[in-house]
Amino acid sequence: QEIVSGESEEESNGVNLMEFSDEILLHILSYVPCTDLVLNVRRTCRKLATLCLDKSLTHTVLLQKDYKVNKDKVKQLMRDIGKEIYQLNMAGCYWLPSSTIDHVTRCKNLVKLNLSGCHITSLRLSKMLSTLQHLRSLAIDVNPGFDASQLSSECKATLSRVLELKQTLYTPSYGVVPCCTSLEKLLLYFEILDRSREGFLLSGQLMVGESNVPHYQNLRVFYARLAPGYVNQEVVRLYLAVLSDRTPENLHAFLISAPGSFAETGATKNLLDSMARNVRLDALQLPKAWINGSGLLQHLKFNNPFYFSFSRCTLSGGHLIQRVINGGKDLKSLTSLNLSGCVHCLAPESLFRKAEDDIDSSILESLVMSCCNLRHLNLSAAHHHSSESIGNHLCQLLSRLKHLLSLALPVCSITDVAANVEKPPTASNLVPQTFGRKVRIGVQTYPRNLADQANQKIESSVFWALMGSLRFLETLEIIGSSFSSAMPRNEPAIRNSLPPCVRAQSVGDSEVAAISQLTYLQSLTLAQLPNILTGSGLVNIGLQCQHLRTLSLANLGMMGKVVYMSALMDMLKHCKCLRDLRLEQPYFCAGAQFFQALSNCSSLQRLCIVSRSGTLQSDAVMSFMANCLEVIMCHMFMGESLTVCKNLQQSIVRSFQADRPALNVVIFPLLHEDLTEVIRDVPMRHLDEITLFKSRVAEEPPNLWW
Repeated sequence: QEIVSGESEEESNGVNLMEFSDEILLHILSYVPCTDLVLNVRRTCRKLATLCLDKSLTHTVLLQKDYKVNKDKVKQLMRDIGKEIYQLNMAGCYWLPSSTIDHVTRCKNLVKLNLSGCHITSLRLSKMLSTLQHLRSLAIDVNPGFDASQLSSECKATLSRVLELKQTLYTPSYGVVPCCTSLEKLLLYFEILDRSREGFLLSGQLMVGESNVPHYQNLRVFYARLAPGYVNQEVVRLYLAVLSDRTPENLHAFLISAPGSFAETGATKNLLDSMARNVRLDALQLPKAWINGSGLLQHLKFNNPFYFSFSRCTLSGGHLIQRVINGGKDLKSLTSLNLSGCVHCLAPESLFRKAEDDIDSSILESLVMSCCNLRHLNLSAAHHHSSESIGNHLCQLLSRLKHLLSLALPVCSITDVAANVEKPPTASNLVPQTFGRKVRIGVQTYPRNLADQANQKIESSVFWALMGSLRFLETLEIIGSSFSSAMPRNEPAIRNSLPPCVRAQSVGDSEVAAISQLTYLQSLTLAQLPNILTGSGLVNIGLQCQHLRTLSLANLGMMGKVVYMSALMDMLKHCKCLRDLRLEQPYFCAGAQFFQALSNCSSLQRLCIVSRSGTLQSDAVMSFMANCLEVIMCHMFMGESLTVCKNLQQSIVRSFQADRPALNVVIFPLLHEDLTEVIRDVPMRHLDEITLFKSRVAEEPPNLWW
């Protein structure tokens, strides 16, 4: 307020903020949350009172990660500028009571509305939509108890004009899809559990009378993402049944993301055959069983594709080049490619090939040359081993993709072939990858800066060169090809992990240090790097990557001891922009020193620690929560007793819930039999974005939703 008052005298060597032009001030104000602009900043002086209500600032209101907003603030915001709002995003505002939705009715001119993750009943939805006659884009959740018969005729009239619908299903239902007769874009997220809380098996059959009403004739984009479970598969087949009868002529994006086995049926085969005959696609993703062993890709036609995902398919590199990239022809339109889990995608054939065999560099070279404008590339969850041929290493070929913004690679793909052949086994290579506490090795003092790392001559490595060539990379994932998280989704915690790939045994501190060249890095994931001895490279990342917002570390170094703890604490002292931190490591000690270092991360909002046999200090956690006022999520799954976990969770909620309306705390024993029941109550925003480990590069097409 002292800065923006405009009335105080200028400092001798300073500039009055109010002397800037309106255009510059509007640009500065665009970085301020709308609630602060309307409820606080505009009350400071007359000039800002006018600027804060400029259409450029009130046209779109984003509340989806404004964790300080509450019901009263939303009410006042809608009262002050409701008529000026055309786009409102309240996605993931799980802490707001359902009555908050009533105030959205003041936004008479709304065109786009996102209520995913908000509590809303059928009646409230009906009342709200009845007043929003200009609405064209809608995102909602469909929870148990949803009843489409409670929707009024005015509500259905609004839905009939909606062109874009995103629907997250927690119960078998068509939701509001039957009412949306003009749909052009349909996004479906299936989060239905196989069993109720009482333990009863659920059925995927929908109510009689609903099955004949979805309208897809104008559909351009169809997207479905399934959580694990057979009920989700049953329900999505009912949605697809209508598509199989008549494929929309304007369909240009067809995407289905399904984990595990999702068998092809006669109806889905008819749908794919119809698509091959009648449409030209720009984006494609299918379950692996629908692609494996079929000639589908040979018959599908593409226009100017911008997204392909063949995650977990057995697609060979030969088929990839011939059928998808048209024999290496120009494919400059492709900006996002997901080949995660495609173990043979860089080999000419898959029939007699082992997953650990060397890749064919000519296939990757063709891919890089044809898709030169790639911005998002995922090659994780596979063994991509380069041969000894000079100049044909995977890292050297990828360095040609100058437009990359996000990249996911397996650990074994970044190692120097010559280093693997000539380098003698290090101490960590000789240590068995077990969970025993008695495993000990001597560790060296880690170098503190880039100059020390340079003395180790790591700049000559192919990975160092790759990092140096991708200066604008924002997201990087380096994940062990055999890594699996101990954190479950719908099953008990995983108790054993597979050993790392032999080629990955030399990847450690020097490779991590190379990442510090990425000045604009915002998100970093490192998992199953076996040769981490001290974690020295983490310090360099903390010093050099000042834009880092998300950090996920899992199973680094030997498994019986957290060898990088000292370096991690030094790193955290420099991470002033860090918002999300996820740590997964056996025997992790979340004690006073760790939380004292973490308290330096003044922007931290979400913390998740997963540790088999890990320990925590309750008083240190409480002190950390008191010092870090922005933290609204604290998830810890450790080796402590149920009593210790419950007491700490209750203490945190009791002490901080009143001042932090969005506070979500889950502290629970990792190996407890009721863990899956606890997980199901975690807000989907946190569960999907941080608590569950997964590769997120090219997971969805870019700009799928706003």
